[in-house]
Order: sequence, then C-alpha cells, then structure tokens
Amino acid sequence: MSGDGSGTDRAGPASVQSSARTSARASAQTSAQTSARTSARTSARTSARTSGRSADTDEPVTATVDAEGLVTGWSEGARRLLGHRAAEVVGRAAAELVAGYDGPGLRAERGGGGTAVLRHRDGHPVRLALSWSPSLGADGKARGYVVTATAPDSLSAATGSTGAVRRRRTLAWSQTQSPLRMAMFTEGPEGWRRDPGLSGGPPGDAAEAGFAELVRRVAEEARPMRHEHTAPGPFSSRQQAWITEMWPVRDPVTGQVCGVGTATFDNSEEHWARQRLALLNEAGSRVGSTLDVMRTAQELADLAVPRLADFVSVDLLDSVLRGREPTPGPLDTAVALRRAAHQSTYESVPEAAVPLGGLDAYPPFSPPARALITGEPLISGVDDPDYQRWVTEDGTRRDHVRRFGFHSVMATPLRARGITLGVAFFARRSGSKPFERDDLVLAEELAGRAAVGVDNARRYTRERTNALTLQRSLLPRELPKQAAVEVAYRYLPAGSGAGVGGDWFDVVPLSGTRVALVVGDVVGHGLHASATMGRLRTAVRTLADVDLPPDELLTHLDDLVTHLTYDDESVPEDLEMPSAAEIGATCLYAVYDPVSRICTLAGAGHPPPAVLYPDGTVEVVKLSPGPLLGVGGLPFESTEVELPEGSLLAFYTDGLVGARDHDIGLGQRRLCEALASPVPSLEAACDTVLEALLPDSPAADDVALLLARTRALHTDQVAAWSLPSDPAIVADARAQASRQLALWGLQEAAFVTELVVSELVTNAIRYGAVPIGLRLIRDRTLICEVSDASSTAPHLRRARAYDEGGRGLHMVARLTQGWGTRQTSTGKTIWAEQPLPATAR
Repeated sequence: MSGDGSGTDRAGPASVQSSARTSARASAQTSAQTSARTSARTSARTSARTSGRSADTDEPVTATVDAEGLVTGWSEGARRLLGHRAAEVVGRAAAELVAGYDGPGLRAERGGGGTAVLRHRDGHPVRLALSWSPSLGADGKARGYVVTATAPDSLSAATGSTGAVRRRRTLAWSQTQSPLRMAMFTEGPEGWRRDPGLSGGPPGDAAEAGFAELVRRVAEEARPMRHEHTAPGPFSSRQQAWITEMWPVRDPVTGQVCGVGTATFDNSEEHWARQRLALLNEAGSRVGSTLDVMRTAQELADLAVPRLADFVSVDLLDSVLRGREPTPGPLDTAVALRRAAHQSTYESVPEAAVPLGGLDAYPPFSPPARALITGEPLISGVDDPDYQRWVTEDGTRRDHVRRFGFHSVMATPLRARGITLGVAFFARRSGSKPFERDDLVLAEELAGRAAVGVDNARRYTRERTNALTLQRSLLPRELPKQAAVEVAYRYLPAGSGAGVGGDWFDVVPLSGTRVALVVGDVVGHGLHASATMGRLRTAVRTLADVDLPPDELLTHLDDLVTHLTYDDESVPEDLEMPSAAEIGATCLYAVYDPVSRICTLAGAGHPPPAVLYPDGTVEVVKLSPGPLLGVGGLPFESTEVELPEGSLLAFYTDGLVGARDHDIGLGQRRLCEALASPVPSLEAACDTVLEALLPDSPAADDVALLLARTRALHTDQVAAWSLPSDPAIVADARAQASRQLALWGLQEAAFVTELVVSELVTNAIRYGAVPIGLRLIRDRTLICEVSDASSTAPHLRRARAYDEGGRGLHMVARLTQGWGTRQTSTGKTIWAEQPLPATAR
C-alpha cells in the first residue's frame, strides 16, 4: 500500500491540486489587484463628481451668483459640464439655466441645496445636486452665493459592475453626451411612438406637434426623410435649429418595416449663418426704399429688431436731417446727435432715453461717440469701464439700463461716400446672448447699407429744398389787393418720390376793377419744370398788363412755349434739359368784371373750373377745349359766364382731381361735393377740399388750388354816360363828372378828374369813332374811363415847343397814379386811375 506505485498515484494528484491552488491564489491576487485598480479609478471619478468636479476633468463645477440672482462667476468645470462659456452666462439670470428645481430658495442667513435639472448648451437636460452657501460682506450681510454642482446619485455601486453593465452604462453615457439624438419609433395601439428601451438621450423631436405624422409617413412610404425645425434656445436672441434624419428599419428576414430610426443633430450655427445672409438680403429691399432720411433710419431699426438686437436706435448729425454735409468737429468734445429712429421688442419703446427727434450730447468716451470718432464699429458692455461711466453719469440712462438689464451693446458708424452721417446703436437685455464678432460684422453690413440710403435721402433733401426754394420764389408770396374777388389758395408740392413740379397760379389786377385769375401746370417735374413755370408766369403777367382778352393771351403764350429752346453751348453736358418739342404746359386764364359780373375764360388743355352758386348748386364750367401750350397752330376760344354776386370759383390743377383714382371726372365730382359743404370761410373751404380729395399725404403730384368768391359793383359805385362826337360836349362831360363826384363826397378830386375827362373825351372825339362813352367807378380808387369804336390806341410822346398836341396824355400821366388802354370787342377803352382823397378812404 506504501509502495512506489501507490505513493506515486497519490503524489500525482496532490501535486496537481497544489499547483492549482497556487495558480488560483495568483489569479485571485491579480484579479483583486485589477479590480482594485478599476475600483480606484471608478471611485476617483465618482469622488470627483460627488465632490463637485466635472466627469472628465478635475476642474470644480462651481458658480457665483449675486444677491439679485445674476451669475457673476463661472468655473471651467462648469463650462465643461454644461457647455456654456463664461462670456455667455455672466450677467444672465441664474434661473434661465434651470429647467427644474426641487429644494429651498436662496436665503441670506444660511446655505442650502436641492436637486436641479440644468440646460446644457446644446439643449439637453443635465440632472445635478446643487448646494450653495452665502458669501458675506464686511457688514455680515450676504453679497452673493457660491453654488456647487454634484451628481445626485453615487456611482460607487458601479465599481462591482460586470462588463455588460459597464458597457450598458458607457453606451448610455455615449447616447446622453452624443451630439446626435438617436431614437427608435415602433408602432403600437396608439400609433407610432418613441420606444424608450431602444432610444438614447432626451425625447427631443418626439414631443414636437406633427412629428409622429412624419414618422408614420416614413414607415408607410418606406423611404428616408429629412425634417428641419427650430426651437427656443438657451438665449432669447437666438433659436436652436435641428435637422432630423429619419429612415425605415426593416426586418432582414421578411423585409417588412418594423420601426423608424431617427438621428437629430444641432444645426444652429449653419441656421444662424443662413439667417444672417437672409437678413442682409432683406436689407437690400427694405432699407432705403424711399428718399426720406427719417424713414430710412426707421427701416434699419425695424429690420434689426428682434433678429439682431432687443433695442436699436439710429442717431444722425443734425446737419444731415437738413440735407447739408456734416462739418468736422473737435474729437475731445461731446457729439450732438438727433434721434432719427428707434425700435424695441417692447411696444412703444420704453427703453429709449431720448425721444424721437430729440437732441442728445454723447460724451467722447461713450460707445456711440467712440464709433463716430474712430469710424470703426465696436462692442461694449458691462465689463467696459467707459460704458459704465457713460451709463452712470446720465440718471435717465442709468435707470433704463438697470430696469431693462442691458448688458451688451454695439455701436456702428453710418458712413457713406467718405462722409460720417451718424451712428446705429444695438443693445441686448438680460436673457439674450452677448454680442459676438459675427454680430458686429452683420451690424456693420446693415449700417453700411442704411448709410447709403440715408446719404441718398440727404442729397435728395438738399436738391429738393433748393428746387422748392426756387419754385416758391417764382410763385406769388402774397396776392395783390383788389376789389373784384375774395381769394384763398393752397399749394402742395409733390411727395418725395416725384420731384418738384411746375404747377402755378396767380391773381392779376386789371383796369376797371377787373381781375385776372390764372392757374397752370408745366408738364414734367424737376428744375426745368420750375424754370419753365417761372417764365410762363412772367409772360402771363406781361400780357395781362396789355389787357389782352383770354383767347388772345393764350395764343401769345402758345407762341412763347413753342419758341422755348435752350442753347446747347450754354448748357452743361451732364444737365439734361428738354427740347422744345418736349416742353408742354396747360393754362386756364379767366377775367372777371365786377361791374358786369361777366367772367370770360379760355383754357389750353387745362381742366375747367367748378362754380358754387349762391343758391347752393355746383357745376363744372363748360369750356371750349383748347390744345396744350406748345402745340402751335390751333386756335383758342373764350367762354363767357355771368355770375351772381357771391359765386365761388374753384381753379385747380390735375394733381387735385386725378391724384386718388387717376380719374379726373370722378375727382371733379368729389370737388363739387366738397364745395357744396357749408364752411365759415374760404380758408376753411380750401382745407375741406384738400381733405376730401387728398386724404393721404404727401400728394403724388403737385397740387394748386385757387378759390375766388365774386363781388359786384352796384349802381351807387358806377356812373356812365353816352356822348356824341361833338367838341361842345366836353364841357358838359366835365360838369356831369363834377356833379357825380359831389354825390360821392369826392369834391377834392374834382379838379384832377375834370382835367382827365376833358383830355380823354377830347381825344376820343378827335381821333376815335362813335359810339363814345364816359364812365366813373368809385371803389378803392377813382377810375375814369372813356371808350370809343376805334381800335387805334394813343401813346405818350415828347411834345416840342411848337407842337400843337402831345401834352394832354403827358399831363394825365403826371396827375394820376396810372393810365392805360385796352382793346375791346367794339374798339378800345382809355382809362386813368387816381387815389381817393384822404377824407373819403
């Protein structure tokens, strides 16, 4: 039993067992060491998280918050854990980073803590345990709080996890931290729903309205689909953009669609880049749409809010608003700017420290002044001492900044063609991301485009002001005094888009207390139209002094327009002037006689006047149509209308009756309705007509309106006699004139009047033809008229020593304040006018 064989048999297995035990102990020791190292690493990571450190770094996850709840400090560990940079968070309300919180609020007397769900920069939630403690000042009061974040669940239990558990945990971490949101959708009783067991990360698109319908379409059509959408981001000034790729998942055996896979990734940067390009493209069509400085500035402010800033203001140099070029000023003094426009995400722009149109002085260290002085855009904010100094020195601005929480601003100069015009100011409030370099580049582009529009408007304002000054200098500043009609007028230049036109009007006193009423319109707009209008008005006044009938006056005026040419050698090559064939004008000329109450009218392509009779009826005068001035070769015809005393004549240009509907007939009917409205005065009647026919301003074309209410001279103001062609009647004519003056109480004028009557009646008998008439008119002046059937008009000449004639008219001219002759349909009339005696005025 104890032989070699038996011992060998027992020794063999025993040796093997001993070797196995030794190997087992070594393996266990190695495994224990490995497990210890693994546990140590896991424990170290766990300890790092539970002690307030980020998962992949030794940086602490801490932040500081002031007493008002604004973030004042942000650690690198916090950046690594939540993705937000310090510049993006500091100055914001801490509550904006919290999606949910379970615990007590901040209290000054002690610390505390609770469980919170914070928002990662890419949008997904991060669950952490927060603990905080107050930071006390020298007075023992809390000045702020130190907040530390830790993982709410200890990972120590994971140290003994198997490889499968560790892989599942690592997979879960990978899905949670992945920039892609992976999900699987399967069909159930309630339709296609997200399968939480097969999906990682936050639900994401699953909560979006209509997303389930897209999943259903992918499953039914069995084809991939891409879905783009936006959602509110961590900052109010910028949205997050997401792109979701969706594809059908097939059973490899049957080929049937058994699910829909989705992968969502953040496309915010690309989305914002496209938005910037879209904003610049929109600026090309929206900014500078009119030649109005204030409107262009407002278009810039409206475009930038809220897509670039929460508040925008545009301030311009005062000279720019007047159309002048700015003059350089000293660089070390305050810059005076006038508020041209502002806009805000709040209604009525409560943040504005300067009202629209208000003038404010910006100190040289303020962001707007620095941008103007350097000519370069800049970003400033709460970390800029100059910004803080600018805000605190102005009480109103300081209150507004504190109230609305402005923390980041940009100032961009408005420069065009080498001229600095003003500055655009952009600001963001609490809850909006601080401005970055890309924002500054975008603001500079927008300001550059707006500056071109402002400069174009400034240049147009200057040219338009010069043209309007010229035009107004050619129009009557005040109408002359006369007794035939009571007049009121309005002149409205065209809006900024049309340019200065050639509309005009005039009132010309004529002999015999008559009056000429004129209105005209030169075709086209611009300086040439104003210049042509001035020449025509001068010509009409000259021809009116000759006392031509309306049809003859228009004939002479037509000849003048036909011969209006420009000397090519005297006109600069870059100044476009119309040719004679391109010059055209309309004119309406009317002469009203208060003695006969007859109004004689003739028109050249001009709309006829409307008449409001004393009984309340209104009608448009029926005129014989005449051609435009400048056509040449066609006759003009006069029309006579007898008007009762108190009739109201309305003369106008086509800009009044054709402005709204481009239908002159409809405009004339509206004019008649407006004239029929009861008004207390002619001035009120002008306003009523303009409000009825031009409810919107400015007008599309120049508008001239002339209202004239007729008066009449009665028999107690006019005396007339018919005289035979007999020299002996001269003495009787003088006697009748003296008796009439005595009845009027004008005995002081008898001597001069007898001399005038004697001379004019003698000339009519000697050189004229029967019938001969004498008429005296007492109005603002005393007028003596002698008419006869001869068309030969007398004229002044210097009488020599032995000449028998030539002294009578010279004596009449010296004794009276004016004399003249006018042609009539039956001959001529010679008249002389003298002032009333002082006792009779």
